[in-house]
Amino acid sequence: MSLQRVKHIVLVLSGKGGVGKSSITTQLALSLSTAGHVVGILDIDLTGPSIPRLLGIESAKVTQAPGGWVPVPVHPANPEKNIGALSCMSLGFLLRERGDAVVWRGPKKTAMVRQFLSDVLWGDIDYLLIDTPPGTSDEHISLAETLLKQAQVAGAVVVTTPQAVATADVKKELNFCMKTGIKVIGVVENMSGFVCPNCSECTDVFSRGGGEIMAQEFGVRFLGSVPIDPQFVMLVETGKRPVYPVGTKVDGVEFRGRTNGDTAMDVKDPGLLVEKYQDCSLCPVFQNITKEVVAVVNGQGNGVVVA
Repeated sequence: MSLQRVKHIVLVLSGKGGVGKSSITTQLALSLSTAGHVVGILDIDLTGPSIPRLLGIESAKVTQAPGGWVPVPVHPANPEKNIGALSCMSLGFLLRERGDAVVWRGPKKTAMVRQFLSDVLWGDIDYLLIDTPPGTSDEHISLAETLLKQAQVAGAVVVTTPQAVATADVKKELNFCMKTGIKVIGVVENMSGFVCPNCSECTDVFSRGGGEIMAQEFGVRFLGSVPIDPQFVMLVETGKRPVYPVGTKVDGVEFRGRTNGDTAMDVKDPGLLVEKYQDCSLCPVFQNITKEVVAVVNGQGNGVVVA
């Protein structure tokens, strides 16, 4: 099996679509990479594979090698800057056109998931993040069955937004983990506030705290709150390096990234995504979340199996 040289497999789950699960997966991967880990992303959201676009590698194609597929490299390792290599595999690389619809029944989806798990040549990597579709569908069941048979899944990061309508659906995902025996690493509350690109305020648009309350209810770890940052959106959509007004605060802490006093920041930067992301206000947020995830995966934290 191609996963034999993968040290830790982390699922990214949510019971509801539109909560930013792929964005969380991408930033977890970038944060792990900036901590020096070798990381892979497996995108099994078969009907909506968005990871290639978030990573800026939509036009890439997968190459075949003896024994399976070679994942697409996002960036190489840079030991001098303590950056680990990042690679990715997604159905999006296999589609003829970006807008092609994937109209498959359950058995074909299940077969595709199993092929991704068995035929991608990841090599030696520290963390494999698996971005899943919303809900508890055929893909989830196939994924859980295959991984648990191999006893290789480290646990799941569950993503929600603060609103009650979202946490109600995400509770079903926690129940799915309970029924399948997957350890819950913790809950991330996404879209918890909005970082204004024109001033220094972070405003709670969709309220705040729903994810933390849900985590307490289920007795699982709360990993942190992630606000909406338009600068991150511009980074992944246009390649522009983030720049902020002086005094910008996120979670009550002033962010000292590039400011609007810097020049030549309004054009696309040719640098690597992982380097530009370090100027994003969400980078320190995810550094804290990543530390929590790594601690639980390595047995140093209180990861919980929902029971």
